[in-house]
Amino acid sequence: MLTSAFSKNYPMHHLFRFFATFVVLFLLAACLASPVASSGGIGAVTATNTNVDAVSAAAQAVFAQRGYTPSGSDYPDSISFDKPAGGFGNAMWGNYGNPQTIRVKLSMVPIPGTSNIRLVPRVYSVSGADEAGFDSDRPLMGLWNAEFGPILKQIAAQAGS
Repeated sequence: MLTSAFSKNYPMHHLFRFFATFVVLFLLAACLASPVASSGGIGAVTATNTNVDAVSAAAQAVFAQRGYTPSGSDYPDSISFDKPAGGFGNAMWGNYGNPQTIRVKLSMVPIPGTSNIRLVPRVYSVSGADEAGFDSDRPLMGLWNAEFGPILKQIAAQAGS
């Protein structure tokens, strides 16, 4: 009786495996087919008709208006800005006597064949940001990157004008 039940379910197992493989391949092909201009993930923005220098200058101005200070640069690929996390950030990620900093790393990815640059934010919670060489950063989930979409749109507008 057990063998007859196994033989009846065996073809269904192959059908499920085929279907699962098809779904995975379809999703992979969809990811590989997305254009560079719409890549970058949550919060990413495209700055049109600009260059890295203009984007960098606009980013420094816009982030400074919101209380961020420049914290590092890997010119021309990225620039980072820091801001104290405040009470909420310290409660979420810190511990007593170890204040946290929010770090936004802005990657600037040139889109081939155009004068456009894709601005991709990555947000981190940083411990010990004021101690050179001893800071430790922890990436925050993608929804934190989306919080910077409006700021990046402002940077793109300033850099493109």
